[in-house]
Amino acid sequence: MSEPSIKQTDPQSVAFIAMRGPYAQTPEGYGRLYGWVAQQGLVPTGMPHAVYLTMPSETPEDAAVWELWAPVEGNPPETEPDATGIGVKRITPMTVVSVMHRGPYESVGPTYESVWAWIGARGYTVAGPPMEIYYSDPAKVPPEEYLTEIQIPVAPAA
Repeated sequence: MSEPSIKQTDPQSVAFIAMRGPYAQTPEGYGRLYGWVAQQGLVPTGMPHAVYLTMPSETPEDAAVWELWAPVEGNPPETEPDATGIGVKRITPMTVVSVMHRGPYESVGPTYESVWAWIGARGYTVAGPPMEIYYSDPAKVPPEEYLTEIQIPVAPAA
């Protein structure tokens, strides 16, 4: 794990799909999402994201709610999810605590625990759902070498 740091994210446009239930659906969800991106003539840019709208450590997997994001080039019009459940939205810049996790996705828990402690010790408050950005292709990299950036939106404590 790298040392947590504060950074500002850039604005971006993303194609997104809402997901519910077990996280094992993630590969299929990304397949649907990136297939839709190609069908729409959009150009992927950057790395895939997952945004956890329910906390994995506090929510049973069958009740989990999250979104998968595929950053896309340019400034395509925002659209509500269509019949496939996929839409496009703009993400505004935000201040986040960022930390890089190396290893299998299942081993990310202690990294989150250290980030939550870091946030509290420095007087920040959480300002949005945690996000993960995936820098490794599981088809090409062994799990012990996966690189996942964890970002948690924060604001200074009032």
